[in-house]
Amino acid sequence: MPAQTEDYQKIFHWAETQKDGTIPSFATRKNDPYEYQSGFNNSFESEAVPGTIPHGQNSPRCVRFGLYAEQMTATAFVAPRHMNKKAWLYRARPAVAHQGFTELPDNEDTEACFIPINKRVHISPTQLAWLPFDIPTDGDIDFVSGLKTIAGSGDPTLREGLAVHTFLCNKSMERRATVNSDGDYLIVAQQGALDIQTEFGMLYVQPGEICVIQRGQRFKVKLPDGPTRGYILEIWGSNFQLPELGPLGANGLANARDFLHPVAKYEIEQEPWEIIYKLGGKFFKSTQQHSPFDVVAWHGNYVPYKYDLTKFVNVGSISVDHIDPSIFCVLTAPSRDPTAPLADFLIFSPRWDVASHTYRPPYYHRNAASELMGLIYGEYAGRSDEFQPGGVSFECGFVPHGVAYEEFKAASAEPPPEMRISKDAIAFMMESSRPFTITDWAWNSEKKHEHEPKMWDNLVDNFSKHKEEVERLLSEGVKKMGVANGH
Repeated sequence: MPAQTEDYQKIFHWAETQKDGTIPSFATRKNDPYEYQSGFNNSFESEAVPGTIPHGQNSPRCVRFGLYAEQMTATAFVAPRHMNKKAWLYRARPAVAHQGFTELPDNEDTEACFIPINKRVHISPTQLAWLPFDIPTDGDIDFVSGLKTIAGSGDPTLREGLAVHTFLCNKSMERRATVNSDGDYLIVAQQGALDIQTEFGMLYVQPGEICVIQRGQRFKVKLPDGPTRGYILEIWGSNFQLPELGPLGANGLANARDFLHPVAKYEIEQEPWEIIYKLGGKFFKSTQQHSPFDVVAWHGNYVPYKYDLTKFVNVGSISVDHIDPSIFCVLTAPSRDPTAPLADFLIFSPRWDVASHTYRPPYYHRNAASELMGLIYGEYAGRSDEFQPGGVSFECGFVPHGVAYEEFKAASAEPPPEMRISKDAIAFMMESSRPFTITDWAWNSEKKHEHEPKMWDNLVDNFSKHKEEVERLLSEGVKKMGVANGH
């Protein structure tokens, strides 16, 4: 019986699928129909017809088979070599072959300007959460039509900022593709697989996997499992990269070899196609009489990719205390501030916790980052009330948070055992140094609720129970030093 998506939700780590070396190892899930190239930030090349890519030059006078050479340049031409992002595509017809643009009506459920003067966004210190958003059952709603914006910061025309969306769709895109001219999409599958066709080839993304479709890359989404829900982290003016490892050394967290890129697969058809462009948060349509996926061969380092979150190599403390949550970072996107990222994508997946003499739950904390969390599958105990797969939890910077008193009391009374955390579950956090505002769509949603503040209001003042002991110690200290307390 072939493996199903759910089978991969019950493993502690990808290594379990390898059966201790008793079977040939494999890099992709058994139900993934496609082949890939592995690596991160590599220079790749792929050709569906051997001998297509010109060597020694990029744009010969005549490309084989009469193809057109087209370059996609994602950075300034003079960007440092290690930061330069580009790809050469060899295709039946170039992207310029279209019939013009038409502005589409505004999608009131999406947002791009998160500056507080925009009356369509809201700012609040209240800790907010949303129950899972409903997938539509009426009408045909594809990936583009099903986009809904939850929160964000900045504006895409300023070339630095981000937005968090959900997508709720029940229909595959047919002869319809989309392109984000604003920034990069990090797409998180939550319910149902996504069969994604890109100009570079195919990506099959299941719950427990993510993919990144970068700015300017055209793609379409099919729904092999039917109605689908997921999350998107969109960034403007930056690209995702692997976090630095520092004292960890050469390996750990998300390893570069586990990122998978498509192989060339072309589609030639002379039929009407619709391309939906997103620019400045607005949507435009162009039409053309051929498939946008007619790329026979390509090479470059500006290529979409996917990653299986079960391959993440967790690290942590093995003596005392908790390390900061940066140890859970899969991908990061730098900002103009060298000390603070524009966005981090972190996951909380199955792992061991063995620190002794340590308060095990998340300690009470206030930090500068905005934190927006979602749950892909399973149960996550590090959040408060009603955190469900497909839901959202949000805290803005410097708002205090932590567990309820009952969990604090239990964790303080018992010695921390060796234990597995997040069994059969993966939660994620989209974190940013920037403050978020909340969209009208999310703010007015019937799924929204506030974290119950009373869950923290009954945190007991244990210090006052030691009043006599404290006063005795202070009195002894005053006698010894000959000074009054506080002077």
